[in-house]
Amino acid sequence: MSTRVAVRRTPLVALLAADGVSRLGNAITTVAIPLVALDIAHTPLAAAAAGIAATLPLVIGGVVGGFVVDRLGFRRASIVADAASGATVLAVPVLWALDALPLWALLVLVLLSNLLDAPGAAARSSQLPELAELAGVGLPRAAAAQATVARTAVMLGAAVAGLLVATVGAAPAMIVNGVAFAVAILLTLLFVPRIALPEHDPEQAGGWRDLTAGIRFLWSTPLVRAVVLMVVITNAIDVAGYTVLKPLYAQGLGNDGAALGIMIACMSGGALLGAALYGIIGDRVPRHPLFITLFLLAGVPPYLTLALHPPFVVVAIVLVLSGLAAGPLNPLIDSTLFRLIPVGIRARVLGAITAGVTAAMPLGSLLAGLGVDAFGLTATLLLASLSYAVAVLSLGFGKRWKGF
Repeated sequence: MSTRVAVRRTPLVALLAADGVSRLGNAITTVAIPLVALDIAHTPLAAAAAGIAATLPLVIGGVVGGFVVDRLGFRRASIVADAASGATVLAVPVLWALDALPLWALLVLVLLSNLLDAPGAAARSSQLPELAELAGVGLPRAAAAQATVARTAVMLGAAVAGLLVATVGAAPAMIVNGVAFAVAILLTLLFVPRIALPEHDPEQAGGWRDLTAGIRFLWSTPLVRAVVLMVVITNAIDVAGYTVLKPLYAQGLGNDGAALGIMIACMSGGALLGAALYGIIGDRVPRHPLFITLFLLAGVPPYLTLALHPPFVVVAIVLVLSGLAAGPLNPLIDSTLFRLIPVGIRARVLGAITAGVTAAMPLGSLLAGLGVDAFGLTATLLLASLSYAVAVLSLGFGKRWKGF
């Protein structure tokens, strides 16, 4: 590889590394925060409150944060978001060590940190198309690389969190998250160039129209609207699966939750491999048929299999294969969105998508709980499988998909 090619690819590699390090740190926080809340208040309600404080800001930050990112510029916004998130994260172990961390203070810090997390993620993702072009890498391959890095970082972060919590405790473990944000900032400052945004964006009319430009673009573009609605609905079903349906299924096996860990590992490992394979294959297969086929394979078989109660080894195999199908979905979606969204409102559109997907998460869990209570686990699993198929087949066809 020539020196010139290596230099052109350095910004893209640095962006992916910064995004991966930041996600690894966030995975540590996801594990540590509920445990810190329990240590403070010694009640399950404290962990629930921490969960709400972590989720609600993602909706607010997704809508408002995208506007801020588009105004500040992608590179500057990612640095500011990482710096602010790092400061709030580091405040937790410092206050804990000083015995000055009541539950309300923890919740405020969690809220502030997650309020800035969505804009930071949108800022980093928004830089991908230009840096991929600079590196001479196709956008689908760059998006697959980002998905692979992200999934790897989350898996490693969860493992590191478990080790840290067991050895040093939940609150001190968050120091590593603060260090991760610092590393992400350093990589961005040293290797990621500034991307110039258009000076005259017709969407930027000021005031309310400026703030809601991302939402209006999303809703007025048929292909983007169809993709996002499909993701919102199926993501709500998947969250219901992770938080309600799969835990209840694993509990019914009577092995103290070991089956749940295996199930999550099978799906996550398959998805990681699927994303990596798509990075190699790229767009050699027609995109739309591949997308619909993979979406159906990723969502329908897992719930149908659980409802049929086969031997657990069959469940594990199905989850690996479904994860393999799920791996390329985000790169397919992201590369399509990046081609369609104007650069001047890119962060606002991505932020609006994040807000919509996040807002659907608690609704999915609630409906799953109500369904199990009213109809039983098997019937709810069948309903989840059917709902997944209906969402994909009803939204996944038509003239609007011509540009996919």
